[in-house]
Amino acid sequence: MYENDEQQVVICGANSYEKKYYFNKEFSKLPDQVKDILKVICVEFTEKCGGVFVIKFDEEGELRLVTDAEEADAFYDEIGAELEIKNLQMTRRELFNEITLFYKVVFMGEKIDL
Repeated sequence: MYENDEQQVVICGANSYEKKYYFNKEFSKLPDQVKDILKVICVEFTEKCGGVFVIKFDEEGELRLVTDAEEADAFYDEIGAELEIKNLQMTRRELFNEITLFYKVVFMGEKIDL
C-alpha cells in the first residue's frame, strides 16, 4: 500500500512493460463504476504513452498522477505523457475530487461539513 519510505498510497496503476494493471484492495469500497473508470484511465494512458502510470495520494492526501519509464525505453513519450496527465486532470477533475474526498474521510479520518 505504501511506496518507499514516503507515506504515499497507491490507488492503482498500469505497467506497459509487463502488460499489467494493479488495483489496491484497500480501495475496494469504491463503487465498481469508479474502479472500472480508473482501470480504463491507467491502461489507456500506458497504451498511448508507454511506461508506467500510477494514481496515488501523497502524505498530505493530495491525489497525484505519476508516470515513469525505463531508461532504455526509446518509445516512451515523455512530453506526450505530461500532456496526457494535464488532460486527465482537467477532464477527470470531478472524479479525482470525489476520490480525494473519499480518501480523506475513510483513510485520513477527516470530518467533512456538508
